[in-house]
Amino acid sequence: MINWLNGVLWSTPMIIFCLGVGLLFSILTKFLQVRHLKDMVSLTFKGKSSSAGISSFQALSIALSGRVGTGNIAGTATAIAFGGPGAVFWMWTIAFIGAASAFIESTLAQMYKVKQDGQYRGGPAYYIEKGIGWKWYAVLFAVATLLAMSLLMPGIQSNSIAVAVENAFSVNTYVTATILIAIIGVIIFGGVRRIANVAQYVVPFMAVAYILLSLIIVFVNITELPAVISLIISSAFGADAAFGGIIGLAISWGVKRGIYSNEAGQGTGPHAAAAAEVSHPAKQGLVQSFSVYIDTLLVCSATAFMILFTGMYNTESPEGGFIVNNLGTEIPAGAGYTQAAIESVLPGFGAAFVAVALFFFAFTTIMAYYYMAETNIAYLIRGKFNKVGMFVLKVVLLLAVFFGAVREAELAWAFGDVGLGLMVWLNLIAILILAKPALRTLKDYEEQKKQGKDPVFDPKKLGIKNADYWEEEYKKDQEKDKLSS
Repeated sequence: MINWLNGVLWSTPMIIFCLGVGLLFSILTKFLQVRHLKDMVSLTFKGKSSSAGISSFQALSIALSGRVGTGNIAGTATAIAFGGPGAVFWMWTIAFIGAASAFIESTLAQMYKVKQDGQYRGGPAYYIEKGIGWKWYAVLFAVATLLAMSLLMPGIQSNSIAVAVENAFSVNTYVTATILIAIIGVIIFGGVRRIANVAQYVVPFMAVAYILLSLIIVFVNITELPAVISLIISSAFGADAAFGGIIGLAISWGVKRGIYSNEAGQGTGPHAAAAAEVSHPAKQGLVQSFSVYIDTLLVCSATAFMILFTGMYNTESPEGGFIVNNLGTEIPAGAGYTQAAIESVLPGFGAAFVAVALFFFAFTTIMAYYYMAETNIAYLIRGKFNKVGMFVLKVVLLLAVFFGAVREAELAWAFGDVGLGLMVWLNLIAILILAKPALRTLKDYEEQKKQGKDPVFDPKKLGIKNADYWEEEYKKDQEKDKLSS
């Protein structure tokens, strides 16, 4: 039943829809992902946190916590296993055009955010209700996200951790599961600030370490560089003799795993984007676009290059058997490919390193999932029952983490794909409808920059309605900050 549902959610129309929306936004924004690359980088390190919000870098770190996870290590390997090396090109493609989708959704999240219980809240449920006026659709998204983030998707991350730790250190999955829920419990019971503080240190450290290791492996096998690049590009367009028959699988697996990894247009990144303290929504939109690049063009590429440069992969044939079989049949598609790649260059190091990397990547992703689920609980349940809802959410997520760590990997991925598919469909439709105010906001940002100003957002001037925080609260908050400083 789960596989059938995945077949519907991730059918060819979904692939075309994701690519089409990203390409449309790229054209409408005049390819902001290229034009504003300098701003993306500089804005990431500007801005400070406040009593209600977190800094742009902390928001980026939470978003990257969600983006940089199992999808970067196991997901990239799975794409190569079922779609061939050409799938990597389509992962790059969806990241490039998806950066525009990430800008639109994160700008909308900032635009329609609210100040609730002393902190900023926002995301698709909020901008659907305020921007479109469809309360029922907003509730539908919030429920789908709540189910996906608390119940369906944490299992993928904890399963990958448990399997990798068992392979590397022979630790029983039940032991890993128990340790995991203990650490995660301490963090999520500490609230959003604790999540942000952990994320801003752990995520950059692990990402840099992982990329540096990949560079070492590429350097050792540098003579393979022209062949690997040629293989990726030729396979992506069906020009390679071996992989020519699976061009459709290369595109579908590349797009599916690319979206799973970078989450552009999925509706997850906007939750963290809304929590940032900025003077203009477009600023955080650009920062979140940059996070898509970091995730796919850097971290996913690191995995792909380690696997392809060393030749440590299999690619299955849709007719049965293998197109490429370099690893035999004992290593399943996933993190094992990455472990084998590192082991081939650094014997005795690969399994342990990937286990540690997966632990941190997937661990921080579970934290981000909790934050997204919490935001949607805050949307759905307000007043005296809010605290009860938050407590129940924490318990459910911790149980999902434990259950995911000890069950079969295939079922974990299948459940996760259902949750992701639901969110992508609902969010892409919403941001298409709301494209106009987001594009107006980008234009306003660019005009103020041309005048040499530090852009400040005034929704009334732009004719944008229901941006309540920016109409009423922003000026009050600025005055308070001036007085306190």
